[in-house]
Amino acid sequence: MSVEHEEKRRLRRDLLEVRRALPADVVAARGAALALRVRELDELRAVSAKGAADSPPTVAAYVSIGGEPDTRTLIDELRAAGVRVLLPVLLPDNDLDWAVYEGPEHLVPAGWGLHEPDGPRLTPEAVTQADVVLLPGLAVDRTGLRLGRGGGSYDRVLARLERAGGRTSLVVLVYDDEVVDAVPAEPHDRRVHAAVTPSGVHRFRH
Repeated sequence: MSVEHEEKRRLRRDLLEVRRALPADVVAARGAALALRVRELDELRAVSAKGAADSPPTVAAYVSIGGEPDTRTLIDELRAAGVRVLLPVLLPDNDLDWAVYEGPEHLVPAGWGLHEPDGPRLTPEAVTQADVVLLPGLAVDRTGLRLGRGGGSYDRVLARLERAGGRTSLVVLVYDDEVVDAVPAEPHDRRVHAAVTPSGVHRFRH
């Protein structure tokens, strides 16, 4: 195991412990604040301004679990605003397929605490249709390097988007204290353009 990988493992453990200790009401309150901040993103204002004359703007998001910043309010508000919201479906090899979010009544349990949309699967390549991709993460550093949970699912998503031309805006959702000076980097890691926390938006140049 590389030094970087071992450092990531320790950092993930520490960050997850902090998240697990958060009371449910704190998670909900921070999630509401996060939804407000996400709506302030220039990227989302731009896609909303596209309208639905030809096709609705598309945002790839996810359904939060455990102590993650709550995204349920956010995805409902995006859908209500006419945004086509794609949500991930975990495949057996840890890659992600995608389906359109049609409302909370169309989310079904999928094991490991996950909830997934019950609509038609669109293939893993569907994420390349997104104008904005909202990514989960445990931390992000000042250069835009994101620390995920280590399963590799979003590494594949980011690689797929890069192959498609890299025009999609990449935004990670984290808590304020999870924007850190540095996270351990490995060769396959890719940087995001911005992070949204309950208190504001952080931009990265790279």
